[in-house]
Amino acid sequence: MKAFNRYLTNAAIGLAIGFTSVAALAETPGNMLVIANRIDDITTIDPAQSFEFAGSDVSRNIYSKLVNFDPKNLNAGYQPDLAESWTVSDDGRTITFTMRDGVKFHSGNQVRAEDVEFSLRRVVTLNKTPSFILTQFGFTPENIDETIVADGNTVSITTDKRYATSFVLNCLTATIGGIVDKKVVMENEVDGDLGNAWLATNSAGSGPYVLQSWKPNESVTLTSNPAYYGGPPAMERVIVRHVQESATQRLMLERGDIDVARNLNPEDISGVSGADGIAIDSELRGRLMYISVNQKHPELSKPEVRQAIKYLVDYEGMQNSFLNGQYTIHQNFLPKTYLGAVDENPFNLNIEKAKELLTSAGVGPFAIEVGVREAQERIEIVQSLQNTFAKAGITLNITVGTAKAILGRYRARELDMYMGAWGPDYPDPHTNAGTFAFNPVNTDEAGATGLLAWRNAWDTGGLTAKVEAAVVEGDRDVRAQMYTDIQAEFRDIAPFAVLFQKIEQTGRNEAVKNLNLGGAITAVSYWPVTK
Repeated sequence: MKAFNRYLTNAAIGLAIGFTSVAALAETPGNMLVIANRIDDITTIDPAQSFEFAGSDVSRNIYSKLVNFDPKNLNAGYQPDLAESWTVSDDGRTITFTMRDGVKFHSGNQVRAEDVEFSLRRVVTLNKTPSFILTQFGFTPENIDETIVADGNTVSITTDKRYATSFVLNCLTATIGGIVDKKVVMENEVDGDLGNAWLATNSAGSGPYVLQSWKPNESVTLTSNPAYYGGPPAMERVIVRHVQESATQRLMLERGDIDVARNLNPEDISGVSGADGIAIDSELRGRLMYISVNQKHPELSKPEVRQAIKYLVDYEGMQNSFLNGQYTIHQNFLPKTYLGAVDENPFNLNIEKAKELLTSAGVGPFAIEVGVREAQERIEIVQSLQNTFAKAGITLNITVGTAKAILGRYRARELDMYMGAWGPDYPDPHTNAGTFAFNPVNTDEAGATGLLAWRNAWDTGGLTAKVEAAVVEGDRDVRAQMYTDIQAEFRDIAPFAVLFQKIEQTGRNEAVKNLNLGGAITAVSYWPVTK
């Protein structure tokens, strides 16, 4: 707890510094978009490795993909991007893409089928955290020469079995689908890393923006690509500043120092609502808040204890106070709007029920460490949990750290308990089913850091096979029911308590038009923005 108190002191100092620094800022130019956001979760800009919220926002604006989403019409689903068309083989296993002519990378090099082949093979070879999005289709370093193949102006991918074509294409809209410039990347290869170290802080894409700089925990600066095939963006520069505190973001927005504030808490949203020149947007996102417990822990691995924690959460109290208007209670791993999503929320705060479950498990008072990143609403959530858990004899020792530090420990299976958020990578139910309820090899050596079940050392209690069956089911209605059933079982047995679904409330200068945060399925798009 001493570490937690030290964090609060540091946060107060940071807040004071934030208020002092904003006074020196000028109003933003008409051709520049300036955003305040928490971007301390960015660990790399390489699309083969980036797997965090803020990193996905950056990648979406730098890298074009074979297929992508039109920010003006998200309901249309995936659309042609670098691929102008595609065909599917009779057996449903091979998709052949025909490349769009005349598209160039930021370097001036032509975008070729060979670059697509290189980019997708590179994801599999590097085998970084998000690589499972591709490798789930049977791609391995040993077979990619035969399964991901460029031929003239086409590139084909052949999966290990037949999947719904929409599922495969949806996966290619994920960050790992970003196509990199093979020539530039290989010019910057070091010790066989396929340019991984260089791409961490540089870009080699063909999208509407070029990465000018990324200063960890400070800012990301993008400059427009005047040769973008979709037309040059109106905003010639986009600057995303790391501003941790809601109050500082609000002050900057009110002063005109930024155009958009993305992390305003309900109090600050209320404070700027109705202010001259400021608009508030509310958008249901796919991001879920959840807690999870490590199944290596002798007490937390007991089924009754897993169930008890779900009755030790003050869902309504949090929703109606410090999360008001920004999160809605949601206790299922599929966000609303997804195929198979359900509205079943059976848990509420019930201390006596939790005590009964703990007693039946033969568990007395014990203490655990919970890790959380230094974000205001998340800290308030764990403080609420600390209070309610204590009433059942469970002491929560809170460790607050940077997103990188906390995620690093979580991905290493080191935390007793984790409190954080998860967002879908592509608009198909398998994006979350395949992480929350799928873990084919539950060993430390498997290193499946992209799977939340693996991070919590949970063997899924038989759900892995059910998830595998659902992902290949061709009948849409049958598939939806399968996910309904999986979620019902998951709620009952999983070491997860899904808490809330995000409603993002964004404060913006009303002169900013066409800012699209991407709804429940995609990252933000800057290129349609005008002022």
